Amino acid sequence: MDLRIFPPDGILEAVAELPLSKSESARRLVIDFIAGGAGALADASRLAECHDIEVLRRALEMSGQADSIDLGASGTALRLLAALYAATPGVRCRLTGSDSLRQRPLAPLVDALREMGASITYCVREGFAPIEIEGRRLRGGDITLDASVSSQFVSALMLASPLMESPLRIATPGRRSSSPYLKMTAAMMTAAGVPAEVDPDGVSVSSGSYRVVDADVERDWSAAAFWYEIAALTAGWVTLPGLREKSLQGDSLAASLFERLGVITEFTAEGAGLSATPDLFSRLEADMSDTPDMLPALAVTAVLAGIPFELSGVANLRHKECDRLAALCDELAKIGIPVTIEKYDDLLRWDGTRLPVREIPVFDSHADHRMAMALAPVAVFIPGAVIKDAGCVAKSYPGFWQQLQQAGFVLADPDEPMPDPQQQ
Repeated sequence: MDLRIFPPDGILEAVAELPLSKSESARRLVIDFIAGGAGALADASRLAECHDIEVLRRALEMSGQADSIDLGASGTALRLLAALYAATPGVRCRLTGSDSLRQRPLAPLVDALREMGASITYCVREGFAPIEIEGRRLRGGDITLDASVSSQFVSALMLASPLMESPLRIATPGRRSSSPYLKMTAAMMTAAGVPAEVDPDGVSVSSGSYRVVDADVERDWSAAAFWYEIAALTAGWVTLPGLREKSLQGDSLAASLFERLGVITEFTAEGAGLSATPDLFSRLEADMSDTPDMLPALAVTAVLAGIPFELSGVANLRHKECDRLAALCDELAKIGIPVTIEKYDDLLRWDGTRLPVREIPVFDSHADHRMAMALAPVAVFIPGAVIKDAGCVAKSYPGFWQQLQQAGFVLADPDEPMPDPQQQ
């Protein structure tokens, strides 16, 4: 599905029902499964409704019933299930998926699992899915893991640790990617009966057994970033019901980061209200190590607002649904913005240079949900911009395009004659 996008006619005033947190939902599913099996999984209506969670839930429901499970493009499911199945005696399973999933690094997690006694075999290429797993009781104990590529490697081991013989201690030397997600994992494990702690050197998990916890999943702050972008670029008002200021999610930093780009957040008991102000920073510098998923929305907002930036801590974005660093450079070049990748892939920089744009951009989403959603608001400045493969947003936010229409944006078929947005 490709979409041509036109901006709202008039000042934007929108109410967006954000999806529930994908990250919390994934952890909830694994905890519930270990606590009581497939029959203990949380009601689907209380979890995020998106591709990643559907894939993970289906895989857990199929546990022990299928020799091979296709995980599509879900890196979250691959990592969490690799640890879970490797630590479950009697499981024999092949985990595979889409071409993009087969490009996502897996070696640090597999190496750590093998160190504890896991039986895992790469089926095609070393370090990547598909993999064959023969579950067995793992030792646990002290291990070292490189968490610079993904915090999910660490979270996967933490979540599976109650199945291991000894309490787990994971040392994470060097820089960790997305540390707030480890704190989320620890908090949810602790609430479910398995105490876990995160410190600057790694994580520690104590002995314990999970119990099913009846608690609500938060609204998704990663999804909120795109509405912050829309509020900034339209100078409009956006209401996000249910969004919490005090959150387990690291991307709640969106409130402070987007304040530098002119968006003020007012929290109430009902949620968050976003409004634009003319008070912008003249330059944006930020370390994105803890909030890499926010980079596409933040970068696109900054260039359209004319704010040069240096965004560091971005090297792990080479290993997302696509190479997001290369993708941002390619797509922003289509609107005359030469963005550079520097310091060994760890810095994304724009110095304010603009080049002429001679045609309406046709953006490639690179089959990446966050790229598609971040590029959509370009239509505020270039009406008629096209997003190719727009359906990829189903990975985390299936209702995004419908809600964009409800906010006043006009979505059209790119193959149809250019409509006149003034007549919509």
